[in-house]
Amino acid sequence: MKAAVRPLTDRQCAAAVRLLASRDPRLAAVIAHAGRCRLTQSRTHHPFVSMVRALVSQQLSGKAADTIYGRVVALAGGPDAMAPARLVAIDPAELRAAGLSRQKISYLVDLSERVLAGRLDLASLEDRPDDEVIEAITAVKGFGRWSAEMFLMFRLNRPDVFPVTDLGIVKGMQRLLGMRGKPSVRTMLRAAEAWRPYRSVAAWYLWRVVEMPAKAKNEIIPARRVRQVRRVRQVRKG
Repeated sequence: MKAAVRPLTDRQCAAAVRLLASRDPRLAAVIAHAGRCRLTQSRTHHPFVSMVRALVSQQLSGKAADTIYGRVVALAGGPDAMAPARLVAIDPAELRAAGLSRQKISYLVDLSERVLAGRLDLASLEDRPDDEVIEAITAVKGFGRWSAEMFLMFRLNRPDVFPVTDLGIVKGMQRLLGMRGKPSVRTMLRAAEAWRPYRSVAAWYLWRVVEMPAKAKNEIIPARRVRQVRRVRQVRKG
């Protein structure tokens, strides 16, 4: 039987930040600007609430996801009232008015019914290895690998998750590496090897890169460096 991976503690997270900064000067600059990693703060969310949030956030920008999720929480009676039985009792028309698509509503109903019937035991995921958590979550209608990775990172606080399909991660990596176009999955995974076994923490900082004002981004990764990378590539092609 595989050993369960334990969640990051605040102390381990701080140690991870120091290690990442020592290994990668580019990431060290982002860390210096963004400050303390707050990944462990998300663990306060109930696992069902985390699943609902991950589903609502699919294919949406952070701001849009926060807005719609806030409306769903209000319909449920607040974050403390968010539970499977309460969610299935909400009129689908109200969920539609809150901004959810019919497809996402059907996914939320399927999630709630699985939890209520005991077919998905969210509490048991706490002690299961990452791959088993992914397998359990992707069995739920509408939940793919990205949703499972968000659950691993933000609810279970697993230390070494790297969601290569997340748009924010792609954009953050593109900027960090000084690339003109979006990096390939292979390029991202190769660059992230230096961040093991704390790729979750590194990913948290990549999201901060995307959130930074343009001026701050240029101070950390000057535009001239990006242009230099382009020129080097042009010379090589020539």
